[in-house]
Amino acid sequence: MANRSFHDRRQCRFCADPDLKIDYKDINSLTRFTTDHGKIRSRRQTGTCAKHQRRLAKAIKRARHLALLPFSGESLR
Repeated sequence: MANRSFHDRRQCRFCADPDLKIDYKDINSLTRFTTDHGKIRSRRQTGTCAKHQRRLAKAIKRARHLALLPFSGESLR
């Protein structure tokens, strides 16, 4: 058998640091989890766990609904 090297899984930054909170009013941190077109980044790209990815998606959608974040990336350019 060939030796395979496996990458260590990234740990969720919200699980690693319990002081970090997901808040829909914190636009600077939420923009890190969206693409330049305004789409929500996947778990594979961000490294978050399923629980925190659901909370992130809910916070991003809430911020979009309140016009804190744009729905599309046109205004981000």
